[in-house]
Amino acid sequence: MIWLEAAKMDVQFDPELMRRHNREGPRYTSYPTALQFHERVGIADYEREARNSAGARLCEPLSAYVHVPFCFSPCFYCGCNRVITREAGRAEPYLRQLEQEIGLRSAYFDQARTLEQLHLGGGTPTFLTPALLGKLLEVMGRHFSLTDADGRDYSIEIDPRTVSSEDIHALAALGFNRVSLGVQDFDPQVQAAVNRLQPAALVRSLLDASRAAGMRSINFDLIYGLPLQSLTSFELTLDQVIAMRPDRLAVYGYAHLPSMFKAQRQIRTEDLPDAAHRLSLLQLAIGKLTSAGYQYIGLDHFALPEDSLAQAQRQGTLHRTFQGYTTHASRDLVSFGVSAIGQVGSLFIQNYKRLQDYGAALARGVLPHQRGVIANADDAIRRDVIQRIMCHGGLEFSAVERAHGIEFEDYFAPELQRVQSLAADGLVQSAARGFALTPRGRLLMRNVAMAFDAYLARRDAAQPQSRVI
Repeated sequence: MIWLEAAKMDVQFDPELMRRHNREGPRYTSYPTALQFHERVGIADYEREARNSAGARLCEPLSAYVHVPFCFSPCFYCGCNRVITREAGRAEPYLRQLEQEIGLRSAYFDQARTLEQLHLGGGTPTFLTPALLGKLLEVMGRHFSLTDADGRDYSIEIDPRTVSSEDIHALAALGFNRVSLGVQDFDPQVQAAVNRLQPAALVRSLLDASRAAGMRSINFDLIYGLPLQSLTSFELTLDQVIAMRPDRLAVYGYAHLPSMFKAQRQIRTEDLPDAAHRLSLLQLAIGKLTSAGYQYIGLDHFALPEDSLAQAQRQGTLHRTFQGYTTHASRDLVSFGVSAIGQVGSLFIQNYKRLQDYGAALARGVLPHQRGVIANADDAIRRDVIQRIMCHGGLEFSAVERAHGIEFEDYFAPELQRVQSLAADGLVQSAARGFALTPRGRLLMRNVAMAFDAYLARRDAAQPQSRVI
């Protein structure tokens, strides 16, 4: 649709519209989301889905995620599953557990399926030294088919305080071709308030090293809404970031949930920006980044026009998974490590969140699954619809009908009523048998996707989610 292609490229900030629609909701890295996971799934489900998935039948490439939970010190804003320790020696026992899990899990996958995408997250993956990371990749290579093809995406998250320029070159020699640097904010007062002191010069040196090492893409993570963050200080951070010109940027909104994340109790509530200030910080980021030539991808993500993520958006081949926006089509995602989430066929599966439970399962010689969910036929249809909204900025009803054999208006009659109300408020633009997000609505794409979420009405209010803004 020409109108859809034209509508999805622009973004416009409307403070009043965003205030009205600023509610809690999923980020839709999966559907069903993790809120629907339960403990009534097991090894038999995993074996069935791994052997019978479309990817297995077609011998398609695989994706993999490895979770490294350890951090040397706590960042007070963090809500990730991590273990704070100064004991570097904890890395090797965990690596042995990963090796055992890799061996167990590989039995369910044909080694002819190339591992096309690999991501190491945390925690702090660079808690593992380059030598230990090399051992991890050697183990992966014994059980899965790694590749050195240019089209691979082998990425690692980096805490700039934990690596040197020499380490960056060592990572590139191991096969990593993408890095994500945790920047958050360059203002010293903000950094002190969240216990993450790292000068801009350090980040610049690692960026330069990554480019010299031939990294294909470099991402910076930023956060708005942090304590003591002002418009003036955040603008200075953005100016420094734009001068460095990373290929991609993720600009996340800080979610203050001290009842869930103990470290956040170190942040003084009175130091946090109010709702109006948060909106102004986001508006500043969007304005400066798009003016500097970054293409808005969706949610919190931006990329330079020549980056593969931006190209995929323009070509209509963008996808969204547990790893965020990606250029790779839906792949079976094989996950390793404590709390790691994977997807195989119709099954979403998550490992135990506590190291003790994870290790105890492996000690029994079984996969360390704790919970998950098997998507049904309705879930698959809704997942496709939500993917199209989140990745392509709208829907062409006939495309969904061809993919799933439904009559869209009949199947989604109540949902289209909700979409009509969003259209009346300016979030979407309706057309014959379809709709597109407006430039104002692109920043509220989660709200539009929520119109098609069958589980929201049943959500447990005791399970808080991040707000849209």
